[in-house]
Amino acid sequence: MKRLFPKLVRRCDGAVAVEFALIAPFLLGVMLGVFQVGIGMQNYNALRAISADTARYAMVDAQKSGTRKTDEELETWVRTRATGAPYSLLAANLTVDVTTDATPRIATVAEKSITLTYTVDSVLSLIGVDDVTITFTRPIFQVL
Repeated sequence: MKRLFPKLVRRCDGAVAVEFALIAPFLLGVMLGVFQVGIGMQNYNALRAISADTARYAMVDAQKSGTRKTDEELETWVRTRATGAPYSLLAANLTVDVTTDATPRIATVAEKSITLTYTVDSVLSLIGVDDVTITFTRPIFQVL
């Protein structure tokens, strides 16, 4: 037995496999974490872009048609836009709330607020990381 032990200590046949088995879960977790952050950033940027598109649409349409869009019409427009290309957000994870402000900052302008809430599905649910909810709010102004 004394002769066998020194030979085993010097052998490195399975060292790479053992090191990989020790480090692989950490590397996989880091890669999935970076992936999760990237998805979250993409969805946040999509919410920002959709709200800007909505504000632009509300202003231009009000000036072209001579009438202001209602809150419900804007919410429907946002949902249609957000679930289609190029954003492709999941309709089940998206909440849209458009409200008309009672006291606008400018007297002759209708001021609305749009709040978009989106739940980003977690790719890290195996290790106990829950879904992340992101919210973006911005004003919409409509001038006739």
